[in-house]
Amino acid sequence: MIGDAAPRVFWTDRPGAPGPWEPLRGHTTADLLIVGGGLTGLWAAVLAKQENPACDVVLVEQRSIAYGASGRNGGFISDSLTHGLAHGAWLWPGEIETLLALGRANLAAIAAFVAEHGIDADLRLVGKTTVAVAPYQVEELRQAEKLHRAHGEDAVFLDRDEMCADVDSPTYLGGLRLRGTGGLVDPAALTWGLARVAERLGVRIHEGTEVTGLARAWAGVEVRTRSRGVVNAGQVLLATNAFPPALRRLRAFVLPVWDYVLVTEPLSPAQWESIGWRERQGLTDAGNRFHYYRPTADGRILWGGYDAVYNFGGGGSEQREATHRRLARHFFETFPQLHGVRFTHRWGGMIDSTSRFTPFFGTAMGGRVAYALGYTGLGVGASRFGALVGLDLLARRPTERTRLGMVRRHPVPFPPEPLRWPVVELTRQALARADENEGRRGPWLRLLDRFGVGFDS
Repeated sequence: MIGDAAPRVFWTDRPGAPGPWEPLRGHTTADLLIVGGGLTGLWAAVLAKQENPACDVVLVEQRSIAYGASGRNGGFISDSLTHGLAHGAWLWPGEIETLLALGRANLAAIAAFVAEHGIDADLRLVGKTTVAVAPYQVEELRQAEKLHRAHGEDAVFLDRDEMCADVDSPTYLGGLRLRGTGGLVDPAALTWGLARVAERLGVRIHEGTEVTGLARAWAGVEVRTRSRGVVNAGQVLLATNAFPPALRRLRAFVLPVWDYVLVTEPLSPAQWESIGWRERQGLTDAGNRFHYYRPTADGRILWGGYDAVYNFGGGGSEQREATHRRLARHFFETFPQLHGVRFTHRWGGMIDSTSRFTPFFGTAMGGRVAYALGYTGLGVGASRFGALVGLDLLARRPTERTRLGMVRRHPVPFPPEPLRWPVVELTRQALARADENEGRRGPWLRLLDRFGVGFDS
């Protein structure tokens, strides 16, 4: 089923990438050094230059712009900063209205920026639909509709017939249609567009530049790279996602989880007609182990998720045959009318999960270094918010963002190896059992819930 699929990322498997930019070699200085050439790093670079055009900003990327999660995710963009409304209301009930307002303003600012700079990123704020594929999930979605409506969101519960009239699958038992809370985007095109804007604003970009160490210097931070470069920076922002951060102590808070994706060939008009999907919104399952899927601009279906793999020590592979085959089987179970459709691309990548499923922030080295990490799969939109928080922290300015509990407090750290892998594996198995047991969470998951920790894809 996946034999024809190229082991490449669909979003970046095309011409049009900006650069390339040379590795950093020799010695240089900067007012602000940004480590990481994904969405968080690029938003920080652009926002810093827009705030102060005289600020000398250098951005270094270990591989190439959009190489990591920013260029290989599913292309969903959300206004949520908290891994969904229900999760945010559970963790920070007293701040949820502020978090919602900040998230909505953040998404609106992204849309305005894309329009202003003419970035062709296929940004479509069409919302999304969560589908029930097990009987217990139907009632969960009914309750979710009430929660979203109570917070002023356009939420509509769909029964089985209404759901299948929208998108036709024999696996659907109901759905929750959300409009106005996000949508879809070409993530690589967005990242590339940000890089072009950053360069026009005067940001100095260096690819192939891995940071190997940070040290205090008399006027800031001395940063050394594997490419034999040295930067003396007044301030540093770490935006490395799931890749090991230059500050070792942060690694306890980031769990690199591997997620996998397939993309089909373009569907024919008749094939699209057979499944409906006229609003072309993104869809996700309602279970703990869920699929996410969406149409692309050229008429394909991107299909990913379900397996969230943590390997001992955090390493992994961009190709995982067993998972890709499982995804293909699930695809045709969901859409049997598409039997015979070929997959053209398959890949995997890391998600930077935290124990509370939301990003965390902070400073080090006397406030000269800031970090924004741990988006747990919802970073396409939240990355801009994370960049703003990082810049606020470096400027030591109290803002509505920096007063949030999510910003002021860290999540519970993960245990080190060799304990980390069995704990994560135990949790994954418990989540699978919950899916098979009508959503009922066993003793281990209830214990994690009590302390606000767990595991999610």
